[in-house]
Amino acid sequence: MMNLRRSAHTAIRELRDLHRGKLTLSANEYTVMGLLPLIPVFRARHPHIKIEVKRSLASRIPTEILGRDVEIGVVTFKPTDASINSIPVTSDELALIVAPDHPLADRQTISVRELGAETFIAHNVPSPYRDRVVKTFEKYRTPLNISMEMPTLEAIKRIVENGMGVALVPRLTAQTEIERGLLVGITVKEMRLERKLHLIYRRGATLSHAAKAFLRVARDGAKQVKLAQATTA
Repeated sequence: MMNLRRSAHTAIRELRDLHRGKLTLSANEYTVMGLLPLIPVFRARHPHIKIEVKRSLASRIPTEILGRDVEIGVVTFKPTDASINSIPVTSDELALIVAPDHPLADRQTISVRELGAETFIAHNVPSPYRDRVVKTFEKYRTPLNISMEMPTLEAIKRIVENGMGVALVPRLTAQTEIERGLLVGITVKEMRLERKLHLIYRRGATLSHAAKAFLRVARDGAKQVKLAQATTA
């Protein structure tokens, strides 16, 4: 019993010192991109904490937070529930992606009316942003020719790389390919749909030490972004 008591005290002390433990987060295929800059910083500070990111629909993540299935989630909206706190971590915009040899590849910006003859590859998961894209094409009386629908953003990018069409995706999801020259990202004038990614967690909840440490990393990152913006302004 004494050994068990001693072991329990040691385990609690190690958890408090972030020598052990587990951090559970929830994100979808897109919002997980908001975690990627934070995870290396967190791992450098707390290398022994296990990180598990569960895949979920964005609409379900607040419910998972309130139900204590996960401690932190990443969404593209600010939940209206007063029981949930949020921290902005990054912002993103919609981009038209094309292959480097596409006729539009030398353009930085383009209008919706110039896209009526293009073949689009679309994501088949319903979302408010997909609805806004459809309505924008309707507003400017431009046909939206969707030839293929794919279940993942990765599949969409590969198809566009192969020159089989163009796609509208969050720029963050294609940033690596754009930087490597595998894809070209173009801004559509009428669709500057900026999105902010937020970390969300239960207000007033007793969070694990790992979750608190991750939120500190997120807040530090947000402060650095604000400082950089103020410096360049």
